[in-house]
Amino acid sequence: MPAVQSTRPVPPVAEVIPRGALRVAGIVLVAIVVAVAAARLGGFDTHAPDAAPVAQRALRFLDRPDGGIAVVDAATGETLDVVQGEQGFLRGTLRGFARERRRLEQSAQQPLDLIARADGRLTLADPATGRRIDLESFGPTNAAVFARWLVPPTALRRETTP
Repeated sequence: MPAVQSTRPVPPVAEVIPRGALRVAGIVLVAIVVAVAAARLGGFDTHAPDAAPVAQRALRFLDRPDGGIAVVDAATGETLDVVQGEQGFLRGTLRGFARERRRLEQSAQQPLDLIARADGRLTLADPATGRRIDLESFGPTNAAVFARWLVPPTALRRETTP
């Protein structure tokens, strides 16, 4: 038995999507681009205001000869921790701050500020460059990498003991 062929011709691709719909989509896209450009150029701030700080600590991160990173309290000079191993999020975050400091020709010796806010956000800020990272944006596990250095361990023990 011979194959049955359709008698209806296949419409060209241009006729599958009505021209009117394409025009409307194009107009919507142009309107969105214009609105975003007007907001950016007009100084519209999309960043939510920061909540009040509830805890803050200035930290220095020093490379060690063994490949580790020493975490030092900038106010006391006390070494809080020595981080070994891959530590991808920590190293990547610190690399970004170091790159920005080199670009702006700032000293690598100035500490970074670790700030806990009343709304639960955790911010790592560089006073030398003005750069900041809201750490909770990367999830609780990554934010916890830095949060452990915010409160001294002795203060934690006092809070948890009855």
